[in-house]
Parts: sequence; structure tokens; C-alpha cells
Amino acid sequence: MQYRTLGRTGVQVSTLALGAMNFGAIGRTTQDEATAIVDAALEGGINLIDTADMYGQGESEVMVGKAIKNRRDDVVLATKAAMPMGDERNHRGTSRRWVVRALDDSLRRLDVDHVDLYQMHRWDPATSDEETLSALTDLQRAGKIRAFGSSTFPAYRIVQAQWAAREHHLSRYVTEQPSYSILQRGIEAHVLPVTQEYGLGVLAWSPLASGWLSGAVRAGREISTNRAQVLPQRFDLTDPANQARLDAVEKLAKLADQAQLSLIQLSLGFVTAHPGVTSALIGPRTLGHLQAQLAAADTVLTADVLDEIDTIVAPGVDLAAHEKFDTPPALLEKSLRRR
Repeated sequence: MQYRTLGRTGVQVSTLALGAMNFGAIGRTTQDEATAIVDAALEGGINLIDTADMYGQGESEVMVGKAIKNRRDDVVLATKAAMPMGDERNHRGTSRRWVVRALDDSLRRLDVDHVDLYQMHRWDPATSDEETLSALTDLQRAGKIRAFGSSTFPAYRIVQAQWAAREHHLSRYVTEQPSYSILQRGIEAHVLPVTQEYGLGVLAWSPLASGWLSGAVRAGREISTNRAQVLPQRFDLTDPANQARLDAVEKLAKLADQAQLSLIQLSLGFVTAHPGVTSALIGPRTLGHLQAQLAAADTVLTADVLDEIDTIVAPGVDLAAHEKFDTPPALLEKSLRRR
């Protein structure tokens, strides 16, 4: 396993990090299975575990807490807030009112007195940067969080938050967690240059593109992955974007064979090769998935292989741009762009 410094925090984290979204009902993973995955991940050198309050409406946090019991100090623990936690309209977002309550709920579920990294799961257009950063700074000073970051923020919002922190003399976001894979390279054009400029650590989620790069999705085979069952529209081959992804996967699989690598090793090695990326977040649902992904822990792609990947999917290009989560609201809601 390789290790890198998480932004400017001084904290050393593994280049593969364990994402716990699949713990519980989402991935049909039991507590015993989740604990076994955490055990194997730590044994394999992973030291960063990332979860969120909305994963299973708190279920993932409970399972992570039980899995790391009695070894809290060996784990860099990260969680997130901002996504809806029920139907109550104020149980979401990044207002001081909700962030303070959400963190207390997460600490209780995780059964810890602090988290190392607290991330705002999405940018909240209804809340000012000053409001959110002020609340997070107070929570940091209270010792409940060591550092805080953003997740899936548009590049311009990352910049704005940095300036707001400076203007109001508040602590700043020190990490960003964007979606990044060979098939979704859009952040290379805007987010990664910004995070590098401001020295933010980057935890890349979905490096296997929701299973497209796991090796289980190939031409001529029935697509029967767990993610395809949950989100069938993302694997419908009548959609030109999905067909483009499948075409790219076939070329990438051939390249991986030529490089004597698995497709997983090629894909994770690509993400961690970018100088702006700190860790790739893997989200195994089973021990078998974890072992296949841990095999990429020491993968270093040659320049020739990286150049060939660029010919298959061009730098800065998203093959499924409609699946992005950092699109400015005015592009999604016409009322916001009409006078």
C-alpha cells in the first residue's frame, strides 16, 4: 500500500480508502460481513474509512462504528452530512442548525467522540458559505471534528468557499471528494486544477464507475451487477452514453490484458496516478470484491499505458455527462435561468 498526505493536514492516508456505502441495506451487507471487510481492509494497509449519515439512513455509520470498536486510533474516520435524513425539510442541507445536529447524530451512531474528516456531501445553494464554515469551525474548535471538507462541489463553489473562509477568518475546507474514473474525466478540466491550486486533498469516489470498470460488464454478457439492479437506466444499452461506455470498456479490457493487469488494477491505477488525487475510494460489497481491489494497491501505470488510456477516453471528458452531480442548478431547473 502507498500513502500520501491528505492535503495540508499532515495526516498520512492510504491511496486506496474504504468507502462504506454498501454496508447495510444498500449493498445487502450484514454486520459480520462489514466487520470482515473492515478487518481485511486494515490488514491490507487501508487506514481511511469513509461513510455518510444518509447511507442506509444511518445504518452504515452504525456498522462502521461496531467494526472499528477498540481500534479507533488506527483509523482515519470520515463521514458526511447534507443529504436528506427523512422528510422534515430542515433535516438536510448545511445550515448551522442542521450541521450541528447531524454531527451529534453521526457521533452517536459511530460511537466515537470525534471524526477526523467531516464532509459536506453536496453544495447547498440555500445556505451561505459563511454560515456553514462558521458552524464547522466551531465544531472543530470544540474537538468534535479534526478537519472538514466538501464533496462533489462545482469548481467555482470550491473557490468561493476558500475565499469566504479567508474573508471571514474561518477554517477552510481541506479536502474535496469528487466522482472520478477513466469513464468520467470531467473533473480534470475544472475541479482538479482548483484543488491543486488550493492544496486540497482529493478522495475520488466511484473510481470503478459504478461497476462498469469492475470486469463484470462486458459486451455479449447479461449485466447483472448489484448496481445495475438498483439503477438499471445507467446500464441500458439503448442509451448512446451507455453504449459509448461499453465500447470504451472493451478497449480498456484489451489494454489491461496487454499490460498484464486486471481491469480493476488498470482503473484504480489510473485514478491514483493523477498528481492531484490523494486516495481512490473503493466500495466493496463482499470480501471477494475487496481482495480484487486491494490487488491494485501497488499498481503503477507506465506512461505508455496512460497515453493509451487517453486515446480511448480523452482527458477532461465525461462519457455520461448527464450523471454528474456538480452541475449548476440553473442548468437543471429552467425557472432559475428565466427572468
